[in-house]
Amino acid sequence: MLKLKLFKMKQSEIIKLSIEDLNEQFVTLKKNLTDLKMTHALSPLESPLQLRDLRRNVARLATELTKRELQ
Repeated sequence: MLKLKLFKMKQSEIIKLSIEDLNEQFVTLKKNLTDLKMTHALSPLESPLQLRDLRRNVARLATELTKRELQ
């Protein structure tokens, strides 16, 4: 079973990141989300809330990237 150390990224932490760091985090978390979904499809996770937290982190990063592109 896949074990990931997940944490909720706060918006204040995301704002402090550079664009390169945002892109790097986004790609990494997106890959982790895909892996976690595949693992969950094969055998249930101990805590399905991991999927929600990871999905929300990816959305927070994507929102910040979009906001910075528009500025």
